[in-house]
Amino acid sequence: MKTMFKKTLLTAAAATMLGGLSGQAQAVNWLKMQGTEPPGSAARARVWGFIQPEYQSTEGTELKGGGWSGQKAIFNQSRPDLKTNSSFNIIRTRIGARGTGFPLDSKVNYFFLAEFGNNGITRQGGGSVKLTDASVTLNHIKGMRVRVGMFKTPGSEEGLQAIHVFDYINFTNGANQLLLERFFDGDGSQDGTTDYVNKPNGPVSAFRDVGIQLFDWFYTGNWEHTYAVMVGNGNGITRGDNDDNRELYVYWASELMFPGTSPFPSASHVAPPVWSADQHGPRGARYQTWKLYGWYQDGKRTLTKENPGVYDRTRYGVGTTLRKGRIRAAAEYIVADGMIFSGTDGGALPGAANNAGTRYADFNVTTNGEADAWYVDFGYLVHPKLELDIRYDTLNRNTQSAALERKFSTLTFGAQYFFNKKSRFLINYEVRDAEAPRIDGSGLPAAQIQGAKDVLDSIDNRISAQMLIIF
Repeated sequence: MKTMFKKTLLTAAAATMLGGLSGQAQAVNWLKMQGTEPPGSAARARVWGFIQPEYQSTEGTELKGGGWSGQKAIFNQSRPDLKTNSSFNIIRTRIGARGTGFPLDSKVNYFFLAEFGNNGITRQGGGSVKLTDASVTLNHIKGMRVRVGMFKTPGSEEGLQAIHVFDYINFTNGANQLLLERFFDGDGSQDGTTDYVNKPNGPVSAFRDVGIQLFDWFYTGNWEHTYAVMVGNGNGITRGDNDDNRELYVYWASELMFPGTSPFPSASHVAPPVWSADQHGPRGARYQTWKLYGWYQDGKRTLTKENPGVYDRTRYGVGTTLRKGRIRAAAEYIVADGMIFSGTDGGALPGAANNAGTRYADFNVTTNGEADAWYVDFGYLVHPKLELDIRYDTLNRNTQSAALERKFSTLTFGAQYFFNKKSRFLINYEVRDAEAPRIDGSGLPAAQIQGAKDVLDSIDNRISAQMLIIF
C-alpha cells in the first residue's frame, strides 16, 4: 500500500509539470456533459446518434516462433472478428435519446444509448444490439447530484470522454489492455481443449458499469472542480452482479478555464451532442481549458472454471489535459494491480490448435499481476479544417515476473479533416513494437525465451482510416 501511494504522489507531481503541454480530445467536464441537462432549457427528448465506418490493415505477418509458429498472429488481425489482416467495418452505430422530465420535473434527466455496430460490445454474449447507457440523474440536492443506472464510470480521460470526439481511431495499449475490461470464466492456465477454450463470456465493459454515482461541480475563481464517487457491480454492461462484490470508483478534476475565442472564429468542427456545446465544443470552444485529474477504481473478480476464486482488481491514475489556441495535448499515467488481461497463448487466435495438435490457444488472465502504462499526446490545428496529431504510449504488463513481463509501445501519427461540425475523416499510422525486456534473466529454457521473442517480433505496424457522421 505504501508503494502505491508513493507512486501516486510521484506521478501526480509529474502530471502537474506536464500540465502546460497537455490535453486529450479536448479538456471537457465529461461528468457534466454526459450526466446532466441545462436546467429549464433542455428538451424532453432529443434523439441523436453517430456512425463510424472504418478500414484497418496490417501486413498480416504470421507468428515467427512459439508453438503456433506460421499461424495468424492475433495482434495483426482486424477488429473485432480477428479473421483477416485488413477489413472494412462499421465499428460503431449508436442511437440514443436524452432530456429532462419537464414539465413533470425539470430536475430529472435521463440518458439512453444503444449500440448497433460490429465491435466488442455486440459480438460477445449473443445478439446484435446492446444497450450501452441507460441512466437517470436526480438534481434535487445542492452539491450532490445522484445518477443511477448504466453509464460511463468516472476514471481515465481516454475512457470517460465521448468516443465520437476521440482524436484517434484506436485506444492506447494501456487503455485497451488494462481499462477496457473483458470478462472470463477462467484464467486460461489449463490446456485448451475442443470442449472448452477460455474466451470472453460477454461484452467488453466499454468503460461502463451499472450502479449509483454521487457527483457535482463547483467554482473557485476561474477554476471548476468536479468530484464523483460511484459504487457499481463491477461486472460490465447489459447484466447484473455475479458475485455480491461491489466496485468503488473515486474521481476528482480541477479545470482552469481561459476566457477567449477559438483561433478560427468561423471554424465549425465536430461538436458533441451535449449541452453547452458552444462553450465546450472540441474545436470552436468559447472557453479553452487546462484540466488536472486523478481517479481510483477497486473491486474483485470471480472465476468459476480454471483457478476458481475471488481476485482483486485495482486501477488508478493521474493525468492532465489542455486546449488553448490551436494546441491540444494530454498526458496520463495508469497503474494496475491484481487481475490483468494477458492476451492469448503464443499470440495465436483463440481456439487455434498448436502445431503439435496438443492444445488450443486460450485467452489468458493474470490473477495477481502488476502493470503500468502512460501516454503523451499532442495535436495542432494547422487549418480550420485540418488537425495533425501525434501520440506515444507504452504499456508494461506483468512487471511482477521477469518471465511474463511484456512491453508494448506505439507511436501514432494522425490527421483529422473536418467537413463540418458533425462529420470528419481520420487517418492514423501506428508504429508498433513489443518486447520481453527481462526474459533473458528469467531462468526459462533458451528455446522458450527465443520463441517468446520471435512471437513479439511478429507485430506489424497498422494503418487505419475512419469516417464519423453525427446525426
